[in-house]
Amino acid sequence: MESALTDRLSHTDPVVRRVAMMSLLDELDPDAAEPILIAALQDPAREVRLEAARALEAQDSPDAVAGLLKALEDVEYSVREAAAQSLSAVKNPAVGALLLEQADNTDAGVRAGIFRALRELRLPAATLPAVKALPDEEARVRREAVAVLGWLKAHSALPQMVVLATSDPDAEVRRAAVGAIGFSAETLVSKAVESALADSDWQVREVAAAVIGKLGLQELAPALIAALNDSHWQVRLKAAHSLGRLREGGAVAALCDLLFDPVSNLRKEAALALGEISDPASIDPLFEAISDSDPDVRKAANLAYCRIKALHDLC
Repeated sequence: MESALTDRLSHTDPVVRRVAMMSLLDELDPDAAEPILIAALQDPAREVRLEAARALEAQDSPDAVAGLLKALEDVEYSVREAAAQSLSAVKNPAVGALLLEQADNTDAGVRAGIFRALRELRLPAATLPAVKALPDEEARVRREAVAVLGWLKAHSALPQMVVLATSDPDAEVRRAAVGAIGFSAETLVSKAVESALADSDWQVREVAAAVIGKLGLQELAPALIAALNDSHWQVRLKAAHSLGRLREGGAVAALCDLLFDPVSNLRKEAALALGEISDPASIDPLFEAISDSDPDVRKAANLAYCRIKALHDLC
């Protein structure tokens, strides 16, 4: 290692050490930098530990994971969050056992970080710990645990996940659970998603509207049409998108009205949905929308208009 880099890494000024952490991976290959970053997780300066935790995002060796797991117990919240974020990027299933060992850690931040890290590894062995964590007293742990089960498509856990989706006191948990159950079109899921479409939190309603289209729940089309009048445009947009995926003819009139909504993204989504449904009744409103002030809306309206004319051989 160059003496200049060594001097910066051991400098008495934590700002200098922090900058060294930020540039370390540019100056050394990952294998050489990793032990230095791991050691820096124990630096007395918060900012140095923070940068080391961030830099380890690209590393997923057992040693790096062990260091990040220890950092989940750091006294500083920012360092714990950086470590959890870096762990969430781990792609090496071989370190799954290390993560699972900490799934019942007494610290809620550690538990949440572990399940966030386990999410994309899709380890079958994570199913039972995630199920056990669903009643956790900490909302952040429940949120991450239900996400793990969604990625694993854990059919056996659907009843517990549905309970979180419909009745958890924390809106973020309900939102995560509604998204997580979107791998199954079972009746209990359909009922839960319909209930979530009337949730008090608009973000839960937004996810529910998207899941209906993803699962092709045609029986919930009337509820989606009603959601086109939601007080939040983001919910209306997801409802419009899902109605297009369902090719729901009963939504044509309401979608035509949305072509003139003040929100341009919503006008665009309504045009795309009408193109998917391809009902000739939308030809005239779409023709008018081709002159919209927004170029994306004009493009979507033109595509939908041309599609309908071609499908129905309209001259």
